[in-house]
Amino acid sequence: MPSGSDTTAEAAGGTAPGGSVPPTATGDTGDARRPGRARRLAALARREAPRTGLAVVAGLALGLAFPPYGVWPLSLVAVAALSLLTRGRTARQGAWTGFAFGLPFFLLLLKWLHVIGWDAVVGLSVAESLFVLLMGAGLALTSRLPAWPVWAACLWVAQEWARDRLPFGGFPWGRLAFANTGSPFTPLAALGGAPLVTFAVALAGGLLAACAATLWGLRGNGSVRRAVPALEAFGLAAAVTLAGLAVPVPTKADDSVDIAVVQGNVQQPGMDFLGRPMQILDNHATATEKLADDIKHHRAKKPDLVIWPENSSDLDPFQYPQAYDRIDAAVKAIGVPVLVGALVDHPTKPGYVFNEGIVWDPRTGPGASYTKQHPVPFGEYVPFRAELSKIITRFQRVPRDFYPGDHTGLLKVGPARLGDVICFEVAYDEIVHDTVDAGARALVIQTNNATYGRTGQPEQQLAMSKLRAVEHGRAVVTAATSGISAVVAPDGTITHQIPEFTQGVVSARIPLRDETTLADRIGAAPEWVLAIVGLLSCGAAVVSGRRGRTKDEKGQQ
Repeated sequence: MPSGSDTTAEAAGGTAPGGSVPPTATGDTGDARRPGRARRLAALARREAPRTGLAVVAGLALGLAFPPYGVWPLSLVAVAALSLLTRGRTARQGAWTGFAFGLPFFLLLLKWLHVIGWDAVVGLSVAESLFVLLMGAGLALTSRLPAWPVWAACLWVAQEWARDRLPFGGFPWGRLAFANTGSPFTPLAALGGAPLVTFAVALAGGLLAACAATLWGLRGNGSVRRAVPALEAFGLAAAVTLAGLAVPVPTKADDSVDIAVVQGNVQQPGMDFLGRPMQILDNHATATEKLADDIKHHRAKKPDLVIWPENSSDLDPFQYPQAYDRIDAAVKAIGVPVLVGALVDHPTKPGYVFNEGIVWDPRTGPGASYTKQHPVPFGEYVPFRAELSKIITRFQRVPRDFYPGDHTGLLKVGPARLGDVICFEVAYDEIVHDTVDAGARALVIQTNNATYGRTGQPEQQLAMSKLRAVEHGRAVVTAATSGISAVVAPDGTITHQIPEFTQGVVSARIPLRDETTLADRIGAAPEWVLAIVGLLSCGAAVVSGRRGRTKDEKGQQ
């Protein structure tokens, strides 16, 4: 990075008539260098300020592409802007631009965490932005290679691959694919899952950047012939954007089942949504019994099964007889199996609990269950609890750690073979893929978003359900304690929905499908290939740069 000042030792300390520099004391040298360093930093800040400001604006634009705003074309604009801002820069400059882009993006995207504390918003945003910082360095390096929009798109996939896994199992919120769950890119999920959607969005954005860069280079000295590369880049961007419309999204049902989704509601949003013990359980039991009464009096059709959300029982039914009896009474009243969400104490490890979905039969009671495999760090368990709790007393509000499950959520609920996925697990490709691969004919997302009610987080999570429906060709049923409960068809269309903080029941007939998509069959292969290509392109850029410098040095000799 070029410095902002040409200050030298001679200029700082003066030169003797004979040309030698008189010696100075150590303290004097430091005093002389400090103003020079300050001037260089000030010049650097002035020089980078416009680019940094544009990166911040681009990051905010990407945030607006996601729910609850949902302006998906801004994802293309933001990717194109970051490509232009890092083009031709050094790796260090690209890294800074990437961070300046990533931080405001994540602050806007994750502001729903302010319910826990703004320090949580800032801390997680900074951590996630470090991945974008590395990507920014890679974008700068590869911008000098031929076909650079392709390598840039691969680097977007690599960045999301890393965030999906690191640290503590990763946090994949904010993937480009999740901003494009209702766009022309969406059908591509059926071919290569969320990674392919991200790649296509990033490639289209990079091609738009290439078009803009070419047109900018022609200003004042352009011709139709010299503008052809710009037109080609724009045409390719349009083709990539519209390619998904040619992808068939299979929706034909092999069978169907009538379901009812119960949203019992909570008394208040936020950290203290639980209220008094048994309150949330009673809400769901009461709503189920009301549905049973409507069926009895022919005001509603009897479903084949009922789905309750995550944490619909706020007490362990195996430890508290009153909770067991309340669930059992509601299930017997409706007369069909109910998938119940409950926190269950670990039988051998005091202080640990299972976050479970339990199949409750009206005749035989509780049976098969699924335990959440990916508890949320610092929300459902606290890493390094003994040490961190002394520093951050808020962690004491997570009194027990959730213990992860060790198998997929394939459950037989009445006549249906359903795949249970609990809350944030919908964001993780491998968990949903493994559930479908195990034989799930439809997907159920049991969730409890009451803590983040009316913050935009439920809309972001519902968008992921839409993408998963297309990716796996399965109906997706989202059951939430306080909303948004919804039914998503295999083509990603929301067919039924209950607003937030409303007690209600959704009754729907959902398709059960056995056919798998190409994305199901190839699994994570596209993500790995694209991510590796992105990393290799960075290596190629470094090698190419060294060869260029070597040739220059030989030419000077």
